[in-house]
Amino acid sequence: MKFSESWLRSFVDPKIPAAELTHLLTMSGLEVEEEQTVAPGFDKVYVARVLEVSKHPDADRLSVCRVDAGDGKVRQIVCGAPNVHPGMYAPCALSGATLPGNLKIGTAKVRGIESCGMLCSAKELGISEDASGLLVLPGDAPVGKDIRAYLDLDDRLLTLKLTPNRADCLSLAGIAREVSALTRAPAVYPDVPETPAGISSQRVIALDAPDACPLYCGRVISGVDAKAETPEWMKRRLERSGIRSISALVDIANYVMLELGQPLHAFDNGKLKGTLHARMAREGEKILLLNGQALELRNDVLLIADDERPVAMAGIMGGGDTGITLDTKELFLESAFFAPSAIAGRARRYGFGSEASYRFERGVDFGGTRRALERASQLILEICGGQAGPLCEAADKLPERDSIVLRTSRVEKLLGVAVSGEEIGSILARLGMKVERDGENFTITPPSFRFDLEIEADLIEEIARVYGYDAIPSPPPLATLSMLPRPEKMRPLHCIRQILTDRGYQETINFAFVNEDCERDFAGNTDAIRLSNPIAAQMSVMRSTLLGGLVFNLVTNLKRKQSRVRLFETGCCFFRDTAGSPTTGFRQPWRLAALAYGAALPEQWGISSRSVDFYDIKGDVEFLLAPAAVCFRKAAHPALHPGRSAEIFLGGQMAGFIGELHPQWLQRYELPLPPVVFEIDLDALKQARLPEYAEVSRQPHVIRDLAIVVDQKLEIQQILEGIKANSPSLVQAVDLFDVYTGKGIDSGRKSLAFRIVMQDTQRTLQDTEVDVVIQRLLDYLRQAFAVRLRV
Repeated sequence: MKFSESWLRSFVDPKIPAAELTHLLTMSGLEVEEEQTVAPGFDKVYVARVLEVSKHPDADRLSVCRVDAGDGKVRQIVCGAPNVHPGMYAPCALSGATLPGNLKIGTAKVRGIESCGMLCSAKELGISEDASGLLVLPGDAPVGKDIRAYLDLDDRLLTLKLTPNRADCLSLAGIAREVSALTRAPAVYPDVPETPAGISSQRVIALDAPDACPLYCGRVISGVDAKAETPEWMKRRLERSGIRSISALVDIANYVMLELGQPLHAFDNGKLKGTLHARMAREGEKILLLNGQALELRNDVLLIADDERPVAMAGIMGGGDTGITLDTKELFLESAFFAPSAIAGRARRYGFGSEASYRFERGVDFGGTRRALERASQLILEICGGQAGPLCEAADKLPERDSIVLRTSRVEKLLGVAVSGEEIGSILARLGMKVERDGENFTITPPSFRFDLEIEADLIEEIARVYGYDAIPSPPPLATLSMLPRPEKMRPLHCIRQILTDRGYQETINFAFVNEDCERDFAGNTDAIRLSNPIAAQMSVMRSTLLGGLVFNLVTNLKRKQSRVRLFETGCCFFRDTAGSPTTGFRQPWRLAALAYGAALPEQWGISSRSVDFYDIKGDVEFLLAPAAVCFRKAAHPALHPGRSAEIFLGGQMAGFIGELHPQWLQRYELPLPPVVFEIDLDALKQARLPEYAEVSRQPHVIRDLAIVVDQKLEIQQILEGIKANSPSLVQAVDLFDVYTGKGIDSGRKSLAFRIVMQDTQRTLQDTEVDVVIQRLLDYLRQAFAVRLRV
């Protein structure tokens, strides 16, 4: 919500400086996100009148002007603006002035003609980006008046970052009510008398969907001048609220929306046919909107329709066929209350939004519907002329505000400070609530403009806001603390994070919402869990893998010239599981995923650079899972290179996967090098083996190398697992140290060399014992894998 401070102070003017006012608003929950002056600093710029204009003798596009700046002197100024003409009023910067951007104005010759100052455009004063010509001032502007004072350029623009529950503050009247409650300064609202009917014209209204539209008001206004000029004060307030001036009728509707919070819409009455209906759309019904967008609607969209066709998407945008134009002579002005549930999400579904939908989906004051219509009627008659018809109204059951019991003792318990009953009653009354007191208890009825007050805690929050969070003491808590148990069989998550951080990874946090392409690319998931009301189109489904977020993080880092990236993330993934979770139909396991891209090691002089590969990250996984026995088995995955990916097994169970990103996704996401990734179930990662005593041997170990020739297609992991499973207790370690194919090895075969380490804790091993172990392993390998000993 953007507005000017001067407009707010026309409603309520507490005797406090601007900085204190913004701090007060922020501390009350209405965060002032941005504040700035209307125009940057400049000086010596005054309202001036152009007396004469003549062509420059040596330049076709320059004019020589004689200007009165109100100081009794007539100045000669050379001007290049195309709209300069005798009799116009414009800002004039005198010699010695300093304009935005530290532009110094002096007396100088322009193509041989002396120029004593400068006539200014809006852009040169920093007011807007319009540089098409001089800033034209009204004909009654006082010559010689400082332009900053005349245009109120020292006014400040405030932007509030409102939470979704505070729709009551999407208007100047609502914010003024808050300021009045906070400062006890009286608030003055516009006087809105009932508009007398000058004509009998009216239109029948039918509420065909009363749950979605329980109140609809309207009025015919005839004989309006749609070409009338919008007053400067109204234009100024609209522009400083971020809304450009369009035409007087449109400007008035926008002005009342900002002033009172009630969106309005004006139809060209001559284009409406018969009764106006507030009804739900028929499936496939079409409408052309004011923004030129043609939509095919679903049956849950609320419409305003006449007897022949839809004329507006209720609470969102009017129809293009019935909108007002500069030729409109008779209009029908609409002011209605639409249920938030009937408006929420409809505009986003069709890829656009509006100021009206933003307000209606959060809740508009149904108690102010008629007042807003009267206020707009008042302004239209004042500015555009015409005669108003009687107010037309159709009403059904409006939302009810249930009373809430508030206990003084509960206020003190939750806030930690004693607030007197008189202060509680005063605060809630200043916020517009109906207050009834019974001893130490209150019965509170929320006003029609508050949709967020339902329980006692809501009222206590209101008391805390107005009482002042700064005024609530914050004593140190007193509590008995006890150490929570930490099973040795479970590793805490922070230890896992620390291991990855120590190995050069940085943690990232991504949304659990992703787009469908991400799920299909990185998880092969064509039936993702879809959100019923996504916050954005690219966040429409729940993720079943963490890889997508890490890849997008990588793309972002590459755009910022980061050539070496190490990232990890922990978070939930989401799967359908009606059997495992019959109540929700979903399960949400925690996963850990990591990505490595670029050079294997940071750049240095001692080691030549090489790109990270599968085995680098395999080493990180083994280190992360140590001392648990982990094995890797070749497997395919939708996100990974088919020949460079594997499943991770821990304790005989598949715990995750590892591999290089698929070349297809490298091309799609424009990655110069392939990143290597892994993803593991966090529950498996947290498992730890209890420490067990093992005697450290003082005896020498014995090393034997065993070289065998096997089939080329045989996986080494199978052989390693088999050797370890069939080794006696003397065997302490088995490692592969050489793989060879080529001369001396038959085609389709490969040579594997294993280093076998043996040791006993009590005695030195004899050669005969060692030979028996080696022969036993060799016999097993011959029987299991048809190997032969390489000699």
